[in-house]
Amino acid sequence: MATTGNYRLGPENGRLVLKTGRQGFAAMAGHDLTIEVTRWSAQVDVPDDDITSATVKADIDLGSLEVREGSGGAKPLTDRDRGEIKKQMAKILGTGTASFTSARILRVGSSGGAVEGTFTLNGQSEPVRVQVSEPGPGRYRGSATVVQTSLGIKPYVGFFGALKLKDEVGVEFEVTLPA
Repeated sequence: MATTGNYRLGPENGRLVLKTGRQGFAAMAGHDLTIEVTRWSAQVDVPDDDITSATVKADIDLGSLEVREGSGGAKPLTDRDRGEIKKQMAKILGTGTASFTSARILRVGSSGGAVEGTFTLNGQSEPVRVQVSEPGPGRYRGSATVVQTSLGIKPYVGFFGALKLKDEVGVEFEVTLPA
């Protein structure tokens, strides 16, 4: 359970990654990607010992996305591929900021729960539910799914439509609260 206080989080005490998948006739040619957000910040405010009264606000620098892994594919992911993917991400997402603002915190059991809120990207918003667990004191892991088309994004298509990025993008984080 979180300790009462105000916490500023970022890459210095956590990791935020995006997970993409592929589909379509030529899916074997592409890669499922792990993309790290290298510049982000979150403010978590826990006003009392009741975690359900906490608030969370996170900002993500879209220009800081870095391809860390590519699994599957006909050949290994190269540095050139990473550069091309980064260019495509900038075209599709822009290089501004995305944000998440909590609306409600739900406690489930002794070491888990959910944070419900709104994810906003390029002026488009969608409700998101982040599943959260506490694997150890002061350590939190979470995951959510963001649907690109709900945010006005057309998922990437290559090879004349034979390779497509899945509409759903996984978002995962792990943080340790500062002492």
